[in-house]
Amino acid sequence: MRLEQLQAFLCVAETGSFQQAARKCSVTQSTISRQVQGLEAELGLPLFHRSAQAKLTVGGERFWPYARKIWQAWQNAREELSALLAGEQPELCVAAIHSLCASYLPPVLRKFGYAFPEVQLRVTALGSDRALKVLKDGLVDVAIVMNNRSFTTGVDLLVDVLYEEAIEVLMAKNHPLARYTHIPWTELIRYPQVVFKDGYGMQRLVQEKFAQAGAELKAVLELNTLDAFRGIVRQGEVIALLPRSALVEARTDPTLAIRGIDAAEVNSNGNSRSSYFSGSESTWTREVAIVTTRDRIQIPPIEYFWKLVHELIPPEMDSELEEIGLKCLIG
Repeated sequence: MRLEQLQAFLCVAETGSFQQAARKCSVTQSTISRQVQGLEAELGLPLFHRSAQAKLTVGGERFWPYARKIWQAWQNAREELSALLAGEQPELCVAAIHSLCASYLPPVLRKFGYAFPEVQLRVTALGSDRALKVLKDGLVDVAIVMNNRSFTTGVDLLVDVLYEEAIEVLMAKNHPLARYTHIPWTELIRYPQVVFKDGYGMQRLVQEKFAQAGAELKAVLELNTLDAFRGIVRQGEVIALLPRSALVEARTDPTLAIRGIDAAEVNSNGNSRSSYFSGSESTWTREVAIVTTRDRIQIPPIEYFWKLVHELIPPEMDSELEEIGLKCLIG
């Protein structure tokens, strides 16, 4: 059954005339007759009595309510999709890593709310792995995550790297490692660490880097909030390896210290042989990316949110954090 056959049947049934139905549908009478005949052939019985007035047969009367429901469902679907393309959607769901939710994302959400006040924003702080899963499952529209190219490749995904940032060491102000400006790798691996829970990209990144260096990761506790990291680290000897954007609040806390990592391996002659980590020399970094699906980017609110993130979360934000850190150290 084709939609034009269904429309022809309904028009004839409503007008009681093949001629008037043709006029209403803006086609010829022969076209209407052909559409109805095709539908009758598919259903296996006549739908109209062909007389001075087209009247429904018993089969036509039985088919009539179903035809109306099918046609109405089609009209509703068209209207909903047209509204979607026009930007009329009830909500926009975003999954983002905790450091973005705490630092960079609020200005984006505020500006989006001004542009689309009728769209309900729903933001969930999740680890990168979980955020990508709920995106692929269709539970959110956009994910902002730590980029892992083995997870973010796929013909259906649209991925843009937003910025690259350094991984730094968070510790108590009186921690033995606080005497360094950049902590040697050989010193770093001696201390117990607090790490993110399973499913967070940072946990996997830390584990991979330690494994590459042939070092033991002394993970004593798993957490999933930045407040918890600061609270635990403040208490004693444990340290935490965190991205720079996750340390914005910690930089203004007088009980905490933040230091860079000197990740270069040094041989017996005291010469730098190589770096364990990717990025610039002797630096450990991560990429942060925004991800959606290619079909979603065509929807106006999602497209606008994508644009705002690129405008308000540029790579320059990392240099701004460096300035904050310098001010804290000088102060």
